Amino acid sequence: SVLGPVFANLLLADEINRAPPKVQSALLEAMQEGQVTIAGQSHALPKPFVVMATQNPIETEGTYPLPEAQVDRFMMKIIIDYPNADEEFVVVQRVIGPKQQVQPVITHDELLQMQSVCKQVYVDPSLIRYAVSLSAATRDPGRFGLEALAPLLMHGASPRASIWMIEAARALAALRGRAYVLPEDLSAVAPDVLRHRISLSDEAIATQVGTAHILKQLLAAVAAPVKPLGA
Repeated sequence: SVLGPVFANLLLADEINRAPPKVQSALLEAMQEGQVTIAGQSHALPKPFVVMATQNPIETEGTYPLPEAQVDRFMMKIIIDYPNADEEFVVVQRVIGPKQQVQPVITHDELLQMQSVCKQVYVDPSLIRYAVSLSAATRDPGRFGLEALAPLLMHGASPRASIWMIEAARALAALRGRAYVLPEDLSAVAPDVLRHRISLSDEAIATQVGTAHILKQLLAAVAAPVKPLGA
């Protein structure tokens, strides 16, 4: 069998919502199982294996919405707005200018080492409870004094959200030069981890209540723990 383009350390699925369901299903196996099955034979994917996907929120014709099970495999959903004037100037300049030689900024082994360092970042149990509470608030907002949000949410985040909030907070803490997570690390990554894991009800769509507004209320209602290790 010939191994396809999915066998890479970084896989970019451009406009993933244009991929037909069969392709999405194959990608789901790769992301969940870390392997690809070809003609009944399983092939392990390389490590690290990172999937990045883009989606155009404007054009919907000829697209296939991703099933919730696959959306949940993505750690984060980042909203990329239009560039500002200076950034757009640089983009145009680079496109019309001479081609630049791509320079490596990190080696394969260095990336694996950085991932290993993130796994060593300490997480206080109170922060794990904070992450679990944020996820729980998307499922049962009434428990956190947000009864008005209940009719707006069709379903909330899965336990994967709690796991990824902690892992993302660990990485952010490491980038900030700390060997331990603080509440502000977790609250900084929470919207990006939760954004694609909650589904709005028809009422929310009809009243034009957006996901960002709901997440802002959730973060305000769920109390963060007193800074562990802050001193």
